[in-house]
Amino acid sequence: MEEQALVALLVISSLIVLAENTDHKNAIEIYSLHVESTVTSRFAHTVITSRLVNKVNESQEAVFEVELPKTAFITNFSMSIDGETYPGTIKEKASAQEQYDIAVSHGQSAGLVKTTGRKLEQFHVSVNVASDSKVTFELIYEELLKRQLGRYELLFKVRPKQLVKHFQIDVHIFEPQGINFLETDSTFMTNELTEALTKVQNETKAHILFKPTIVQQKKSPELEETLLDGDFIIRYDVKRSVSAGDIQIVNGYFVHYFAPSEMPTFPKNVIFVVDQSGSMSGRKIEQTRDALLKILEDLRPEDHFSLITFNSLVTEWKNTLLQATGQNVESAKRYVKTVMARGGTDINNALLTAANTLDKANYAEILQAHSISMIILLTDGQPTVGVQDVEIIQQNIQKAIKGKYVLYCLGFGFDVSYKFLEKMALDNGGIARRIYEDSDSDLQLQSFYQEVATPILKDIEIQYAENSILELTQNSFKLFFDGSEIVVAGRIDNELDVLPVEIQAQSHTSNLIFKEEANVREKEKVFQHQKYIFGNFIERLWAYLTIQQLLEKSISAQEEQQKNLQVARALELSMKYSFVTPLTSMVVTKPDDQQKLQLANKPAESDNEKSKFTGFSGNKLSKSHIAKALSFRRVHDESMLTDGGLHAYPVSILTNYIQRVPKTGQRAILLDVTEQSPDIFRTVQTTPQLLTNEYPHFLFQLPRQNDVICLNIDGQPQAYINLISDPAKGISVTGKLGRNRNHFVLFEITNLDPHVQLHVSKEGTVLSYGGHTTKLPWKKSASSTIQGLKIAVEKERSLTMSASDNITIKIAFVKSPNRFLGLYFMDTDHFSDKASGLLGQFYFDTHLESNPGASQGEDERVLSVHGQKHRVTRKYKKDYRLESATGTISCWSLHITR
Repeated sequence: MEEQALVALLVISSLIVLAENTDHKNAIEIYSLHVESTVTSRFAHTVITSRLVNKVNESQEAVFEVELPKTAFITNFSMSIDGETYPGTIKEKASAQEQYDIAVSHGQSAGLVKTTGRKLEQFHVSVNVASDSKVTFELIYEELLKRQLGRYELLFKVRPKQLVKHFQIDVHIFEPQGINFLETDSTFMTNELTEALTKVQNETKAHILFKPTIVQQKKSPELEETLLDGDFIIRYDVKRSVSAGDIQIVNGYFVHYFAPSEMPTFPKNVIFVVDQSGSMSGRKIEQTRDALLKILEDLRPEDHFSLITFNSLVTEWKNTLLQATGQNVESAKRYVKTVMARGGTDINNALLTAANTLDKANYAEILQAHSISMIILLTDGQPTVGVQDVEIIQQNIQKAIKGKYVLYCLGFGFDVSYKFLEKMALDNGGIARRIYEDSDSDLQLQSFYQEVATPILKDIEIQYAENSILELTQNSFKLFFDGSEIVVAGRIDNELDVLPVEIQAQSHTSNLIFKEEANVREKEKVFQHQKYIFGNFIERLWAYLTIQQLLEKSISAQEEQQKNLQVARALELSMKYSFVTPLTSMVVTKPDDQQKLQLANKPAESDNEKSKFTGFSGNKLSKSHIAKALSFRRVHDESMLTDGGLHAYPVSILTNYIQRVPKTGQRAILLDVTEQSPDIFRTVQTTPQLLTNEYPHFLFQLPRQNDVICLNIDGQPQAYINLISDPAKGISVTGKLGRNRNHFVLFEITNLDPHVQLHVSKEGTVLSYGGHTTKLPWKKSASSTIQGLKIAVEKERSLTMSASDNITIKIAFVKSPNRFLGLYFMDTDHFSDKASGLLGQFYFDTHLESNPGASQGEDERVLSVHGQKHRVTRKYKKDYRLESATGTISCWSLHITR
């Protein structure tokens, strides 16, 4: 009997369960879904159990997907079918990869964990379920909750997509320090669902239970649709006193929490280094301006600050730092409003300028003696001007800063190399953070600033009993910010009765010393009779924290031997405590085929980046690598060969083919494979142009989405094409292809109010208004404003037509290799639903969907345009919006025949 594909999707901690099938509505019924989360002293242990039954008389495929926090480690997974259990096995990543590769060579498929959003990553496994059979999935993960802005947070994203008979989220919290406040929040809660939520709280414990009945879940009595669609959030904090913090001990392991408050804030000396290159154009630069305006308002009067913007050139607002007086802040805000996006990206020179500015201010004694100096970098791309080797940039910046200042690196979107920014930040005492391209990008920037805006301690050293503490986690910290928390864990000597602690730190006004003594036996009694304490949780917390810190240290390790030791220790602990970390994988054997494996890896923040070119170190690879390369029989754009980083255009034996490699940077590799010496690759550094040798006809970003579409059309040369017409906005654009149909050579733009027409060709622009015409050649810059409508020509670069509260139209003048024009739009959220034309159709009711029929190794999606489906694939194209002729962009490629 023909199998019907059906998906049962569960997302927790974030939680989603989805079941849909075109032929059998809810053919697989999720009859029970339980989420049990136990939080003991900030360490959360979550068990997700989903029970399903196949109600039809044919087999169905059930796909189990769980979204869990990026900071969590999976510890266990199993699936039980008709009483037989199939567990997941955690193995060293290399070993798991080898086992997986064998399965792949037999033509089997595999599942994995992938990043799905800002805070989440997705675990995925599938299995065939026979008629009338039941299957139970169970996933367990653990994480240490991080205190940010004065609170801890548990997020459950609830989206079942069907009514569930037994549904519950059951959370127990135990905090020996005492619970200071507790709140729940939800985006989908109604009066009926509120009745399904109960909260019980005393001094140290809390119990939150959300258990809606099927009737409460329904949107209406007549509809079999669920209300459960959104976020369910628990926030809380613990009680604290001004002391050395709180120490908790279980079975020979301790954890120490330190989070003082109500202390004076250090004055800050902060330089904002902001990318204004061409790739920041549109919504990104607007949101950056909006965020900076708010951040400038949040500066304290005692702070000093400056602004540096950069593209191909570095521009300083002032050549020194100024105090954050009202007058200076207003001056900076006026400067921010003028920042426009154009040009290349010179990250090296911009950061060196920032470090030099702080040096000069210190030398001139402009800054307060007891203050904190920091540089905050915001960029969205790779270095394309000046020094472009990321390792040299990292070395240059570390030498310039010399440990005197803290560097924070914010990467805007997925064209940036997160690994490059992360190492540079860690090398200089800071952290990296990705800013996601979304409607709230400005709020993300403001939120990050709030986290680092209030330093209250520096140079924190925490010391314990000498020779009595083993395997201590990090115990010295450069800065402490109000609203955060320092966590230290370790193993104590069995003979120790009293654990003394001494903390030395500097506040803005004085040097501080905190002292405390913890009675080991008394502390251990706290956890002896708590019914929902899970095992040796402090030992597991210590292992979790140690692994995270070892992996972080390995990023900034200066010596290879040191890095290898850190990675080896992190791997050892990952295996011992059964954590799926970046060094381990979980292998799941599918019950319907013992050779069919699912592989769960811990994704890195950089895995979703669009630009993934890098050089390959060394010039020799094993025969097994080549065997894998040659085992492919058809060409894929992005076929992963090994975890070590080989992507290729694989065919049988070829001479001189291009090999694409993931990770970071803007490089590719030319590999020379010969039949005479197939075990040697000769590597040649080259550029993405070997992979990207063409401009698309059009580049545009989908409204309120991050995705860029590169569009090519088959049209008649010298014939006008209606590109966009929006009567509600009074704008229309037509275009004409050149004789060879490779590019557009002419655009006609009409604006109704005021009635202005632009005839844009390779020779220049003719502006028509009120019966008069004005020629604007490409040879010089010029601008004209007509009743609020601004037309500006940037010499031999671009034409822009803009007005407040309307779409901005830009036309790039590209001179190499052949002259042509490139059209693109900014502020596309202003398009109305009346927009039509070849491009206009994409600006409403358009979205990308997953392509379940995609071939293995293909990066494919389905673009839905007013319900019409188009297959699109990930490509790397030249970006005509950039000044550089070698600038590339990752986009979804679509070809339309007219």
